[in-house]
Amino acid sequence: MTHPFHPLKGRTFTLVTYRNNWGEDRVYFHDDRGNLTVLPASWTSVAPKDPFREVAAGRCLLRFVDLMELLALARQIRERELGVRDGPPK
Repeated sequence: MTHPFHPLKGRTFTLVTYRNNWGEDRVYFHDDRGNLTVLPASWTSVAPKDPFREVAAGRCLLRFVDLMELLALARQIRERELGVRDGPPK
């Protein structure tokens, strides 16, 4: 497990299978209790390293596309909470 904020960071598990499900590569393994567990492959050492993160070397937490997705999510929440829709920029 390589995800910096996951509680299993640094742990190793035996890979059961690697599949693309729900539009994302995922790894399957058995946890300490023997339960089959699934996580995004990008959270592990199984997936290839992200070139952006390699070059950023921890100096940048979010990529531009991540920020744009966050902005879209914030707008959706605002619309739902306030019942308003943003118009075109002025």
